[in-house]
Amino acid sequence: MVVENQNTEYKSILKIRSGDKGFKDLAITCVSLANAQGGKIFIGFDDKKKYPPENQVIVPKEINDSITKLRSLCFNVALVGSEILTYSNGGQYFTITISPSMKSIATTSDGKIYLRVADKCEPVRNEDIHRLAYEKQAYQWELVCPKTVQISDIHIGIIRNFANDIRKSDRVGDHIKQMSDDEIIENYNFVSDGFLTYLGILWLGNAHQRSRISYPITVQYIVYDNLERKIRKEDWHDNLLNPAQLLLDIERKAIELTYFHEFPDGLFRKQIRHYHPKVIRELLLNAFAHKSFTISGDIMIAVYPDRLEISNPGGLPMGVTVNNILHACQRRNPHFIRVMHDLKLMEGEGSGYDLIYELNALDSKELPQIISDFNSTTIIQTSKIVNEEVLPVLDYVTNNYEISQKNLIALGLIAQHKKLLSTELVNFLQLSQDERLRSYTSNLVEKRIVITRGIKKGNSFLISPKVISNSKANIKTSLKTVEPHRLKALIIEDLRLHPNSMRRDIQQRLPDVEEKDLKKYLYEMVEFGQLLAFGVKTYRQYKLAESDMTANN
Repeated sequence: MVVENQNTEYKSILKIRSGDKGFKDLAITCVSLANAQGGKIFIGFDDKKKYPPENQVIVPKEINDSITKLRSLCFNVALVGSEILTYSNGGQYFTITISPSMKSIATTSDGKIYLRVADKCEPVRNEDIHRLAYEKQAYQWELVCPKTVQISDIHIGIIRNFANDIRKSDRVGDHIKQMSDDEIIENYNFVSDGFLTYLGILWLGNAHQRSRISYPITVQYIVYDNLERKIRKEDWHDNLLNPAQLLLDIERKAIELTYFHEFPDGLFRKQIRHYHPKVIRELLLNAFAHKSFTISGDIMIAVYPDRLEISNPGGLPMGVTVNNILHACQRRNPHFIRVMHDLKLMEGEGSGYDLIYELNALDSKELPQIISDFNSTTIIQTSKIVNEEVLPVLDYVTNNYEISQKNLIALGLIAQHKKLLSTELVNFLQLSQDERLRSYTSNLVEKRIVITRGIKKGNSFLISPKVISNSKANIKTSLKTVEPHRLKALIIEDLRLHPNSMRRDIQQRLPDVEEKDLKKYLYEMVEFGQLLAFGVKTYRQYKLAESDMTANN
């Protein structure tokens, strides 16, 4: 069974057998799917076991009554019920297919609006209604047929080249490869009734035809010096190139993006580029794929000595935020993305930022910063390597262990920060539940690449000392990773020499110790009678308990 996602929802049979309450919940799901990309609801699946109960029986009247009831509870929602289906264990179920509401906003019968975000149905806030209406128009841009360019106006060689590129791809099925050239461009929605759609003009048209689109892909590339003065500029405003050609031309001319850091590596020198070429490509393709073609504006690529900024017209797609972009899957231009994917120019849907996180983590780079408003989205990627010491550790692990992409992302973050609490790692990975963290860390812990300390929310992750030793990494000793009992002994020694000290004073004398760790152990030592505390809040002071002073003397 496929797990719940952007387009799939599983519901118990009790939803249609428990009266109005169950149907209202189903209506919210229908509206949410309709306002996104549509989807399918499986009715009859047990909430915990995720499959229909054995010998569950559904009668046709229940399906017909359910569809009728839901249609009365949803406006602007097209839904169709299936026939009775039988699961492998003999239990019966049925599905409801919801089509995307392309031209209007779907609502419940009481006027509420919902949107599907990942596997959840979220209410749309008042300030987002206008944006949702705008997005409805944006979804249609690719398939609009202005009827200004006939298929006969396109040189047959251009069509043949595109069709051959599709046939060479291992991402398309044999049934597509066996199509004729004309059938392939129809399959990718380039043609409607003998005329090119906007998507078809973008890929197959000439400069004159593309320039009449509202609005084609135009790009500016600007390089700045240390004082943020422009020192070089390239632009692509002539519409001579299709998206694939434009991407390759930008990569060829963006010389500044090929600069690299250099480090000693035994007898040799190791080079790490300021920006991994795959990161550059993914960021550029995201700007192309999520550009709002109904807004006039250029894709801006600004290169500074310490960072790269890429901006595109249009905010993040509805339902995607800076706090869920790693896991949310929401497409603004799905047909455009399909073409780019099938031509092997971009990763699969929803996997681009996974790749960016992985490559940045393995190069010990900061994760990209995302700034988005209604009119634009900007991605800022810094070039600095945060912690050079951990690079040999990351190389050693990737060369000697077989671990997943999720493991690599978590490993890079832990190595970069030396120690991370589970709560901190959850925030970095934009996870909503601690349970989901296991898929990122359990394999690392089982293979003893990473060790843990503490329990529950106090659980922390560190790189295994054995792995550091085997990698021959020259990592400086730090109090950040010191064991709790040693840190407590250090606090006792500090207070023996400096009694009646405030926490900030202790922090200044032990700068490598994290503030949250120092605070935690001071409170713990007071609770167990090792320390005495007096004063309040900011001015709270600590000294050794009499028993500890006697023992130390």
